[in-house]
Amino acid sequence: MTANTTASDLLNTARRLRQEVGENSHDHLTEALFAEAARITDRAVTHPDTRSRFDLERTIDRLVTSRRWGFPIMLLLLTAVFWITIEGANVPSRMLSSLLLDTVHPALNDLGASLGMPWWMSGVLFDGAYLSMAWVVSVMLPPMAIFFPLFTLLEDFGYLPRVAFNLDRLFSSTGAHGKQALTMTMGFGCNAAGVIATRVIDSPRERLIAIITNNFAICNGRWPTLILISSVFLGSSVPAAAAGLISAAAVVSIAVLGVLLTFAVSWFLSKTWLKGESSVFSLELPPYRPPRILQTIYTSIIDRTAIVLYRAVMMAVPAGILIWTLSNITLADQSLAEHMVGFLDGFGWLLGLNGVILVAYILAIPANEIVIPTILMLTVLTAGLTGVGAGAGVMFELDSNTAVKDILSAGGWTALTAVNLMLFSLIHNPCSTTIMTIYNETKSVKWTAVATLLPLIMGLTITLTTATITRLMGWV
Repeated sequence: MTANTTASDLLNTARRLRQEVGENSHDHLTEALFAEAARITDRAVTHPDTRSRFDLERTIDRLVTSRRWGFPIMLLLLTAVFWITIEGANVPSRMLSSLLLDTVHPALNDLGASLGMPWWMSGVLFDGAYLSMAWVVSVMLPPMAIFFPLFTLLEDFGYLPRVAFNLDRLFSSTGAHGKQALTMTMGFGCNAAGVIATRVIDSPRERLIAIITNNFAICNGRWPTLILISSVFLGSSVPAAAAGLISAAAVVSIAVLGVLLTFAVSWFLSKTWLKGESSVFSLELPPYRPPRILQTIYTSIIDRTAIVLYRAVMMAVPAGILIWTLSNITLADQSLAEHMVGFLDGFGWLLGLNGVILVAYILAIPANEIVIPTILMLTVLTAGLTGVGAGAGVMFELDSNTAVKDILSAGGWTALTAVNLMLFSLIHNPCSTTIMTIYNETKSVKWTAVATLLPLIMGLTITLTTATITRLMGWV
């Protein structure tokens, strides 16, 4: 029973009793009101003598919102969602990759050859536009198709408001809104979807904070990069029995760092550019209810997965054309991509990275999913490796971690390069789909620029600091 209902009942009772006992019978009226208040309280409040009756909903709430068990249960459930997403997406991702990359792509090249297409036309269409789109679909679609329905099921069940309740104090202490916990969690599936989810925050100031910091939640386009690099360089540096544990610990550490940065940057924004008091977060915990599974799956696939994937594909296609073009147009016996890598190599070294990584992130702004294929292609191109890959501008991946490490080591990679790439993967500009979504939600060039440049400047600063300290200490 709500406080409004109780007040309404008392007012109605007061009017009824006033009419029954008369205006001058003050004592009788007061006594009757107190009696009615006691009756309503008995209905609204649980007394010690009634607690023995088992109430499943109240028991669940005492667990999931308690100070002792609330956070462990929340971390356990969210970890389970991520694990189901990553593990569950492996098989369909491999199937899609096999279909789109190993079957359809060669068939398209054969078709182009049979039609007498010029090499550059088939290269632009099939090795550029199509291949980029295929990477995005095969990497992005399965995780989103799993994560979004799971996330929505937790929302329908009534658990996500409890997550916001648990995290409200932490976000309020940074000057942000408690509901930012929900938008941050949504960002782990896709930052563009996380930005859209900030519509649940009523305060324009706090909504901007949530939008700007959502990029620190690792989206599904960045998980493959983190997992691969941690496995190839960190996991392989320890005994095989501990390799999986070390790799997982490295990835989890990066994810936790992203959450800490969310709190830190939220606090910074609330004290500087977006000053203001935290709005009162009056959260009504809804009752638990059975999720509507079919409706949830339909809504998640159509309203979230399909829209986000469509935007990513529309951005990835021109990126693929650009990557192929820069890798195949030569100037002074070097491709334009090689000139770009050479130009940025010195700056990349200062950051503990290299020119290949910087060029890959510039070209992969439309979609983080193509970062690793672009890095491998550019490394083979600039290092002059033979017998690997399918040619200039043709992105590829390898099933063997050892083969990946051999290629990257030939490109001059060290443990510092791997660690700083993982840091930069977390802390850099949003992808173009997220940037476009930020502008659509804010209608502001200024705040779109802040949301884009702030994490990029932070990433450059942190990698520069890490590389400088590592070299001064003689660790590399």
